[in-house]
Amino acid sequence: MDLRHLRYFTAVAEERHFGRAAQRLGIAQPPLSRQIQDLESELGFSLFDRSRRRVDLTPAGAVFLAHVRRVFDALELAVHEARRASVGETGRLVVGYLSSLAYSGITELVRAFRAAFPSVELALREMPPQEQIEALKDGRIDVGFVRAPLDDARLAAERVRREPLVVALPADHPLAGRKRIPLELLSREPFIVFPRQRGSAFFDLVMGLCREAGFSPRIAQEALHLDILSLVAAGFGVSILPDSIKSIRRRGLALRPIVGAPSTDLLVAWREGDASPTLGQFLAFVRRVGVDKARARPPTGRRPTEVPR
Repeated sequence: MDLRHLRYFTAVAEERHFGRAAQRLGIAQPPLSRQIQDLESELGFSLFDRSRRRVDLTPAGAVFLAHVRRVFDALELAVHEARRASVGETGRLVVGYLSSLAYSGITELVRAFRAAFPSVELALREMPPQEQIEALKDGRIDVGFVRAPLDDARLAAERVRREPLVVALPADHPLAGRKRIPLELLSREPFIVFPRQRGSAFFDLVMGLCREAGFSPRIAQEALHLDILSLVAAGFGVSILPDSIKSIRRRGLALRPIVGAPSTDLLVAWREGDASPTLGQFLAFVRRVGVDKARARPPTGRRPTEVPR
């Protein structure tokens, strides 16, 4: 028994006439009659009552028709869902993100993506950059948002945005009155920094900028980005952070641009060679919408499906 037999049976059952069914199927009537006879022989019971001029279903044939229709409905659904999966409209994606992005774009981006692709299951994992890199390589996450540079042949990445860096100071600090702060004026200040083992790229960037300004910073505390703000506001020291940190309002804190406007790049990263259509849709969406306060409502009209580059 194959789908051809079932299609032939359904046509005869719906037309109640072998001639009309043959015409509908585009075949001659004798081969159609033989195919139905073969099907009945395989099943071991009659599907049609041929004793009258009109072809009627037997009780067994009526039951069989109901189930055959479910088979075709299920097949149609399977094709539809498989087609959606093939272009990334369904599936599951695990996304890693930085804690500093929690209030500065990732929430809006995810909301907009979910509105555009409601059948894609998104799982978010807040992770420091180095942990994201390891999680990408061993398959625990599918895509991540990390700071540049990213130098690993197993990973691919694209820049999502370039962020200026700012100095975080206690609000009553003497330098807080300046509109812009030269880094050399921080040479005697205690620094609160993000731990290198949790994000070497950003740590090395800050250290390099300080060395270019003529000093090596005196590290007083290590903390995560959100904790850094609390420690700075409490007067434990100063810090250099991405501009996106401004979206987190904290009393007792002053954020000032740096003379020369040094910056850091935010990257979206994934495993090199990952051809997942769902990943492709997510990357296309990030390229199109971006992380900077992505609109709550997604862009109207989807563009052609894109794949990871």
